[in-house]
Amino acid sequence: MLTKEQNERLTRVGPGTPGGELLRRYWLPISVAEDLTDDKPTKFVRVLGENLVLFKDKSGRVGLLDDRCSHRGASLCYGRVEERGISCAYHGWLYDVKGNCLETPPEPAESKFPATVKHKAYPVQKFIGMYWTYMGPQPAPLIPQYDAWARKDGRRKIFIQPQLDCNWFQAMENSVDPAHLQILHQETALDAARGRKPVSTTRGFTDDVTRFEFEEVPIGIIKRRFYTNGIKDEHPLIFPNILRQFNGTQIRVPIDDTHTMIFIVRFMPTEDGSIIEDESDPPVVHVKPYKEPVEEIHPRTRFRLNEVQAQDHMAWETQGPIADRTRERLATSDAGVVMLRDLMFREMDRVAKGLDPKGVVREQAGNEIIDTHLMESIREMNFWREGRELPESLRV
Repeated sequence: MLTKEQNERLTRVGPGTPGGELLRRYWLPISVAEDLTDDKPTKFVRVLGENLVLFKDKSGRVGLLDDRCSHRGASLCYGRVEERGISCAYHGWLYDVKGNCLETPPEPAESKFPATVKHKAYPVQKFIGMYWTYMGPQPAPLIPQYDAWARKDGRRKIFIQPQLDCNWFQAMENSVDPAHLQILHQETALDAARGRKPVSTTRGFTDDVTRFEFEEVPIGIIKRRFYTNGIKDEHPLIFPNILRQFNGTQIRVPIDDTHTMIFIVRFMPTEDGSIIEDESDPPVVHVKPYKEPVEEIHPRTRFRLNEVQAQDHMAWETQGPIADRTRERLATSDAGVVMLRDLMFREMDRVAKGLDPKGVVREQAGNEIIDTHLMESIREMNFWREGRELPESLRV
């Protein structure tokens, strides 16, 4: 278990908090690109506890600014986009994508006052059909070119998950908790889909697993399951906020301390390995809510449990908006959870010393395509899905 102070360090994401400062050292997706259109050029975004407005000006530049105008605090979400930026609907103060104030219309024409105003602004990049922002100190690092995002021999699809009404770290701990798969997901696992029944609902398919292993690697933590039939499966947690699944990535972005947005980027390889030159944005699927009523939290809502992700959301949210880790009783299967927490504390300490945390990429030479063994995982999943025996190359 953790102390209350340790739990606060892990879970708080606002400006100046240890966890928030760590997360601000990475590029984070905040919206799909299709959300900004000529008809709707602004979007309110809340990320890491900050209220922001994402907008596209009439020159095609995309910016992310503090939502409250520096003048009198009106929301810039209602601003009018122009060639040079966004103009506050209240008094017309005009800002460019870098937060420079270009005009303050009620002031005298010769006034130099606009030059004294600097509005909070964060850089934005468009990548794989999403807008990403970096909220940390300059110079900004590069967006890592993980294989699921950068390979050209396939297509991608983006799934926008329902808002997760709890702290982001509850989802991340799940990513190094391999024991839950055979129990929580026993009705939706591949074995169940083939008609196989567990010995009991208490044990699920857990007796199929002989042991778990966890290893820290340059991109994060690898978790491994070893099965009685000689099969091994593994997935990396890409530090600090990404799970690389069988066929893609699940990116968890804190809205604030008690709400999280989740983007899933799936990669579908071409059958013959051919390269796809199409640079159009991936299609986007908005997943229907997992609970009813949607706006409530446990116990005032009820989750449907007919999908793996719905089951995960139930398990994460019902721990509470912020899990109380002072009450938990960890066991041997929780070694990955302990490893992740230790890694978080270590990397927060590095940030406090002015150092880059784990996984930050600054040199293009090391950022061509970062191998997370995505293709091996996709191949393994296809063998399981089709009920075929794994070849020796995919066995322990």
